[in-house]
Amino acid sequence: MSRLAGKVVLITGTGSGQGREAALRFTAEGATVVGTDVDADGAAQTVELVRAAGGQMDSTHPLDLGDEPAVQAWVDAAAHRYGGIDVLYANAGATRFSPVAEISYADWSFVMRNEVDIVFLPVKHAWPHLVARGGGSILLIGSTAGVTGSVTNPRLAHTASKGAVVAMARQLAGEGARHGIRANSISPGMIATPATSGDLNDADSPLLGIARHIPLGRVGTPAEVVNCAVFLASDEASYVTGANLMVDGGWSAVLPGPATH
Repeated sequence: MSRLAGKVVLITGTGSGQGREAALRFTAEGATVVGTDVDADGAAQTVELVRAAGGQMDSTHPLDLGDEPAVQAWVDAAAHRYGGIDVLYANAGATRFSPVAEISYADWSFVMRNEVDIVFLPVKHAWPHLVARGGGSILLIGSTAGVTGSVTNPRLAHTASKGAVVAMARQLAGEGARHGIRANSISPGMIATPATSGDLNDADSPLLGIARHIPLGRVGTPAEVVNCAVFLASDEASYVTGANLMVDGGWSAVLPGPATH
């Protein structure tokens, strides 16, 4: 069954990791995907992979999602070419970790730009197209960092930015309901992607110690995040809005500590 047949889906950050997985999976489910990434080579490779698998995808790359005129042009061009937009999947993001005593304002500003602003701008410019469509779905990528603090990973800016993303989804759900627009966030825990491979393979990284205490006993995969995104984007989730779906192997549901079995 093609769960997303006929839907036009905008996905940011399609050059690798969860964004690439989303492009492949959404097109396999029948959607037309319009992607983008600052990494032109990675974005182009994703388009090739999708088309080789028989899917329909276009991409604008490289694109700085913090450049408002460029974002508006990308969104408007997709809506014009395909007659509208059904789903916005704001996946892209980049972060830096520093403890509060050491974080610079430059690093704080970098995280806010690359985890909040680049979510806001696609939402802002996709919104009128979703309203004109008579409804649709917005998917934002939060994080376990957006709902819990950490004693092992100094990440004040990342915690603040992902908390903002989760809150944005709830506010969008409230404002979008009368237009038939659903908005939800997905908050992954530790997911094995090219961006996290360094930490997960570094014996001195605090993230490696955290991974050992995930209740399900392992880190997650991009496919496991995208599985949830497919559901939330589909008509199966027609009564789901304002939710924050934790995809973290139970990490955020329990107190930290060694397993007893």
